[in-house]
Amino acid sequence: MGRPTVHPLRDDALSNTSYLVASEGVAVAVDPPRDVDRHLELADRIGVGIVATLDTHLHADYVSGGPELAAGVGAEVVVPRDAEPRYPHRGVVGGDRLGWNGVSLEAIATPGHTPDHLAYVLLDGDDPTAVFSGGSLIVGGAARTDLLGEQRTEDLARAQFRSLRRLAGLPDATALHPTHGAGSFCLAASTSVANPTIGSERRTNPLLQLDEEDAFVRALTGGFGSFPTYYAHLQELNHEGPALIRDLAEPAALTPEAAAELRETGAWLVDARPIRDWAAGHPRDAVSIEVRPAFASWLGWAVPFGEPVVLLVDDEQRAEALTLARRIGYDEVIGWIDGGIDAWRAAGLPVGAVEEVGPEEARRRQERGATLLDVRQRAEVDALRLPGAIHVELGDVIAGATPRAPEVITFCGHGERSATAASLLESRGVTVANLVGGTAAWEAAGLPVER
Repeated sequence: MGRPTVHPLRDDALSNTSYLVASEGVAVAVDPPRDVDRHLELADRIGVGIVATLDTHLHADYVSGGPELAAGVGAEVVVPRDAEPRYPHRGVVGGDRLGWNGVSLEAIATPGHTPDHLAYVLLDGDDPTAVFSGGSLIVGGAARTDLLGEQRTEDLARAQFRSLRRLAGLPDATALHPTHGAGSFCLAASTSVANPTIGSERRTNPLLQLDEEDAFVRALTGGFGSFPTYYAHLQELNHEGPALIRDLAEPAALTPEAAAELRETGAWLVDARPIRDWAAGHPRDAVSIEVRPAFASWLGWAVPFGEPVVLLVDDEQRAEALTLARRIGYDEVIGWIDGGIDAWRAAGLPVGAVEEVGPEEARRRQERGATLLDVRQRAEVDALRLPGAIHVELGDVIAGATPRAPEVITFCGHGERSATAASLLESRGVTVANLVGGTAAWEAAGLPVER
């Protein structure tokens, strides 16, 4: 009998990884997202049936795929007992042993990222071979502890201190398989390492070098950045149990007039086309969020949770936009504008445009009095600044922060986030342009930066 094989399934949209653990014709999914097609396709390809799905915690950044696998293939849903979700499940606690054919796991209590968090150790007999650490120990850091509010942050950070050391007590050769990875808003800090193990983390993870609890708490909580506003709603959605994708209404092709009427009655109009197309012409007051892996995060930041959405999107990207929206629980995507911007124009509906400028032109305008507005995250700005630029994170622009200047030129790392900021500022009456290529183009042009 061979050891179980671990198959990672990377989600570039939210910088997470879920897993399929396969042995003797069966497989167990760990932290699957709502859209489980890739898990089912992989299981079919390697000739196994998914018999169980395990969540390390109730996720704040995506809708759990456990209910989908339960409904689709009859998988048993396993979650931390203290999370108490309101749908059929098997609750487990630290110390519980779980087994399906050749897949044997033991739960370890690892509170911190959430109070009820569990890690799952993959066993060969009684010997650990791998650990699925969810949002506890991750490569180069640990997951944040402030998602349940400031009043619980420190207590959970102290719990995270103890949890990380509990995991660090596993054998050095134990493979480390976290859910959250570099780029996830759930993290305080991280690095990227090929084939990480408990031993490699013990040697290199800065948080595991801190033996004093207070120092650990300061280091962990000092690394927290902002996070999307939809996080405040998803843990409750995962607690109540999400609707199954098969039960959701399919978006419809909408005439421009119907889309405009929906916009007038409160729907959000999201221009999901490439930013160059948005800049050249877009429905007035549309929010620019280009379809790309980060689409889900910024949709969930810019559009209030649960509100209806109408998309302006290229045909070939429509399915991707819908998948990413549903992955974070945005189930009220009503439809898309049939015929796109050309149909909108032909209907005589109001159109806006935002000028795009290159780095040299942005520099010239700055010297003549334009304000360069940096909408990147704090950590990015700490690493590299453009001289004279002011910093207002995109999340704060979304929340209403509006620089007042004769002209504002928005920028980020490459230009997509700053397009979102520019679209919001344009709707507030600000004269705004977007820096094409962001800081990457600025550096490539040889213009001055501060490090």
